[in-house]
Parts: sequence; structure tokens; C-alpha cells
Amino acid sequence: MRSIIPVLTVIAVIIGLWYLAVVPMNIKEALTQAERAGATVTPPSARDRRDAGAFGLVMQNSFAIGATFNQDRPRLPAPHQVMAELWDTTVDKRITSKRSLVYHSWITLSATLLGFAIGTGLGILLAVGIVHSRVMDLSVMPWAIVSQTIPIIAIAPMIIVVLYSIGVQGLLPKAVISAYLSFFPVVVGMVKGLRSPDAMQLDLLRTYSATKTQGFFKLRLPASMPYLFASLKIGIAASLVGAIVGELPTGAQSGLGARMLTGSYYGQTIQIWSALFAAAIVAAALVGFIGLVQKMMLRRMGAGA
Repeated sequence: MRSIIPVLTVIAVIIGLWYLAVVPMNIKEALTQAERAGATVTPPSARDRRDAGAFGLVMQNSFAIGATFNQDRPRLPAPHQVMAELWDTTVDKRITSKRSLVYHSWITLSATLLGFAIGTGLGILLAVGIVHSRVMDLSVMPWAIVSQTIPIIAIAPMIIVVLYSIGVQGLLPKAVISAYLSFFPVVVGMVKGLRSPDAMQLDLLRTYSATKTQGFFKLRLPASMPYLFASLKIGIAASLVGAIVGELPTGAQSGLGARMLTGSYYGQTIQIWSALFAAAIVAAALVGFIGLVQKMMLRRMGAGA
């Protein structure tokens, strides 16, 4: 109970600040609607509202504050509007409906998991090679670092176009972008973990005449597990971002990225925010699952909870 109270307090503060931000963000549209309905708006007038401060408009026209929380296309939707949209698109809609966020989340999740699997496998293989080969350490690692300096929003359309030109469409292009973002944290974490055993432990294995293979599986690999799982948590979140970004340049009809893109086309900010929250929920669930697997794995290895 004591651990829940701080979390609830932080959530309450965030929601309170969110509601406070809604008023100045939406006040101009609320006053425009009020004028159309025949209400009297005090100076600054409608002609000068674009140049007036939002907070000044709120102070002079407090009667319009209530309207800022229930607009159809607000600049900043209120928390209850986002929650209502989430409920409508997850509970009230069939999961096979293209208006269901469950449906769109599954499309994005499929690309995320495939890309994460590719990126994790590639990252672990590269890390093993870097640790055991100085040539790879001096050649591959710098390229892996340089690859992360390229903005994903710039390289994603290039990947999509190249793969489409050779007939590769659907899930794989998005998975490639996800793998691109997820492999680097795994490489760095796994290299750090495989190099974590100290000289005394390595000397002890040599005393026992252990081979490199035995040293890898008996010492280096178990020692790398905490580092690997920490990297996997970062990698799975990055993979989800990659899948969403991969949906944007293709004009995809399904997926959370497509849902956000459609919302931006038609000015449906509530739809955009609900898709953002759905992505955050999916990311939290994936990171939580990785954490659960970590606890089970470390407990099985005798490292405790």
C-alpha cells in the first residue's frame, strides 16, 4: 500500500497539470464557438484574439472555461476525453474492427516482436564476436555506434523504398526498422556483460584447464544476464518506436502509426492521443514481460529475485 500511494500521487499531479494546460490551449476555439452561439466575449475582441495571450483570454472570459474540456477537435484533449476514446476503441469495438485499437496494436506488436527478435539475435552474435575477436572490436563496434547517429525518421523511408523495390512488403520492412533500433542496446549491454568477469575469475578457469567454450557458458554468459536483460528492456521499447515510425512513410492503413497519421490528416487530436496512450500501454506491458522473464531466469540461476 505504501508503494502505491507515491505512484497515485504522481499520477494525480500529472492529471491536474494536464487539466490546467487544457484551458489556455483550447480557450480560443471555445470563445469562437461561444461567439457563434451568441455569447458576449469581452475584449480583446475576436479580431485581436490571435495576438492576445491565452491566459489573458481565460481571465477575461472565465465563462468559457467549461467549454475547453469538451471540444470535438481540441488542440489539447482533456484526460477524460482520451480515456473515453480508449474505452470506446478497445472495449466497445470488436477486436477485428479497423476502428479498434486492439486490432491496430496487434499489427504494430507483430512487427515489433519480429524486429526485436532479429535485433536481439544480431546484437548477441555481434557482442560475442566483439568480445572474442579484437578485429571485430576495432571494426564492427565503431560502425554500430555510427549507425545510431542517423535519425530513424530519415532512414526509415529509405529502407521502405529499397525493400519495396525488390518486392518486400508488409510486416518485414517495419521489422527491419525495429531491428535497426533494438540491436544497438543489446550489443552494448551484452559486450559489457560478457566482459564483466574479473581477472581472478578468468584465471581460476584457466587453473581448471577450462576451454574457451566452457568459460563462455560457465562464466561469461551467466555473468552477462543482468546486463542483457537491462538492454532488452531498452531494446523492446526502441523496437516498438521503430515499428510505429515504419508505418508513417508507407501510408499504412493499420497499426498505431497509421492511426496517428490518420488522426493528424483529419485533425482528430483525441484519436492521436488515444493511439499514443495505447502505444505507451503496449510498451509498458512488453517491458514488464521482459522484467518477469528476468526474475524467473535469475531465480533459476540462483541469483534471487
